[in-house]
Amino acid sequence: MMAMPSGSRSVRRRSLTFVLALALLWLAIALRCTESTQSFVSPYHGQAGLPLRSRVRMATATGFKEDEDEDQSGKQSDDYPELSAKALGREPGTCDPFDPKSAEYCSPTEPESSPLISKRTLKLGALFVLWYALNIGYNIGNKLVLTALPTPWSSATWELFFGLPYVGFLWLTGLRKRPELTWSGLKLLIPPAFFLACTHVFGVISFGAGAISFTHVCKATEPVWTALISALVFREFLPVPVYLSLIPIIFGVSLASAHELSFTWISFIAATGSAVTSASKAILGKKVLDGKSLGKNLTPGNMFAVLTILGCFMILPASMLIEGPSKFSAAWAHALATGYTAQRLWIMLSVSGFLYYTYNEVAFLALKEVAPVTHAVTNTVKRVVIIVASVIVFRNPISPLGALGSSLAIIGALLYALAKNQKK
Repeated sequence: MMAMPSGSRSVRRRSLTFVLALALLWLAIALRCTESTQSFVSPYHGQAGLPLRSRVRMATATGFKEDEDEDQSGKQSDDYPELSAKALGREPGTCDPFDPKSAEYCSPTEPESSPLISKRTLKLGALFVLWYALNIGYNIGNKLVLTALPTPWSSATWELFFGLPYVGFLWLTGLRKRPELTWSGLKLLIPPAFFLACTHVFGVISFGAGAISFTHVCKATEPVWTALISALVFREFLPVPVYLSLIPIIFGVSLASAHELSFTWISFIAATGSAVTSASKAILGKKVLDGKSLGKNLTPGNMFAVLTILGCFMILPASMLIEGPSKFSAAWAHALATGYTAQRLWIMLSVSGFLYYTYNEVAFLALKEVAPVTHAVTNTVKRVVIIVASVIVFRNPISPLGALGSSLAIIGALLYALAKNQKK
């Protein structure tokens, strides 16, 4: 490998450090926004645990008045609701919040001050960090598997299959409730499962044929295909700002493709196919599954398990036809001849399958807790982090114009998500 000039290495390190710092800043802003949205509640929401004196003060601050608003006859003004013990969440007769001289006067103990960072924010931060770490591990592990065994169809099928023993163990041991699907519900899940499997297979093919960073840049075109499919197939049109956000995506991917130093048509077509099928899965999921009763115990984790199992059996025939045991055996023998051991190959395949499944499960746990804007930001940060990590690990060369195009495409994907959220 040709040595890189020290000046180029320095510029490259500074660029990657800047991009990573920007990604972490985006993540921090997203988490802060999530915490802010949760804290905006109605005046009496969540006050049951506060001392009554504090709740009386809150009531006064939000427009309620105490007994000084009563007229001379002792009746409370009709301009304000009655601040009875029942209205304040207390049993009648337990205290008198309006008379400090009363023996039943409530303790004026003030609530404890809230911590700088809430437990929920810490939990979400931990989930996002774990999601990113597992996702980076999967992308790197999958690339290593494809380097040793250039059989993307077999690798993708194995990674989808890995979910079966994993969730099977959880279901059999009772650690997770088993889903109970109706036959009609199972039939409704077939199209999303098919597109999930296609998304994964095309992504793995692209990983094997090109750089991970380039694959993720091409997959950033998913909003373009979402808008196109919605308009052509379902005759659903989006506002002008949403369509305008597609311009930097298209221009950015075109620029990145034209200046990608490791460009291959197989990688480009497969990555684009992954974006198209991912968009189709999202659209069909909303059209087919929204409001439908599919069965019981269909938590996000169980839903993903069912979809991956169905997807695995759907692509198994194609995998056997395209690669089959003979081609996989030849690739295995070649890997052994080049220095790999059977044990190492099995470990690599198992780790890749485990990381694929667990990063998706953690993603479900994290993303179901956040608002759409936070979802968009964290997905963008994830793509940036994966690209930076892959460039560092595999030392893929990136031209300045290629880096510019990648940045435009990713920023465009974020703008699309934000603009589409404004439409709702």
